[in-house]
Amino acid sequence: MSKGFKSLKGQLILDGGNLAGSFFNRTVLLLCEHSPEGAFGLVLNRQSDNNVGDMLVADLPEKLREQDLYVGGPVQPSALSFLHSDLFLPSANVMPNLSLGHSLDDLLELGGSFSITQRIRVFAGYSGWGPGQLDDEMKRSSWLVHHTKLEHVFDVKPQQLWQHVMVEKGGIHRLMAQAPDDLSRN
Repeated sequence: MSKGFKSLKGQLILDGGNLAGSFFNRTVLLLCEHSPEGAFGLVLNRQSDNNVGDMLVADLPEKLREQDLYVGGPVQPSALSFLHSDLFLPSANVMPNLSLGHSLDDLLELGGSFSITQRIRVFAGYSGWGPGQLDDEMKRSSWLVHHTKLEHVFDVKPQQLWQHVMVEKGGIHRLMAQAPDDLSRN
């Protein structure tokens, strides 16, 4: 790792009000990878108009087929990614009890399992940054960082997630959460 580099893997980054007019306006992303070589994240609060069964032609278990499909970001919109959690996931690769996967075979295996505590969210596309790009955006205050909880990924309604996290951050961020998206409507 580069000297002085601090990975944000497993953290949320969210629009702090500086991304208006862009794809990332009022988004909340989970950084699944972050190293000096770049970063990979998934937007948690952008539902598509489709369900998972509309995207994948595989023979999916019904619990997967009917799930909402999320837009992970503007890069490779047909790329498959998924986050999955369970009460005890010793091989978690994003944060405790949360893993990222990209394999259709792995998704099918998870979808066919009988764990009642398992949760899965499927994404089309992703958000990516080249070497140093996200770090430069952080220096320009394009993003706010917030500690991730599993409830952010699976429990808070996507359309309320940005406001929810801003309120958790408190202070001026709580006020920003109440502002309309288009300030001319204020």
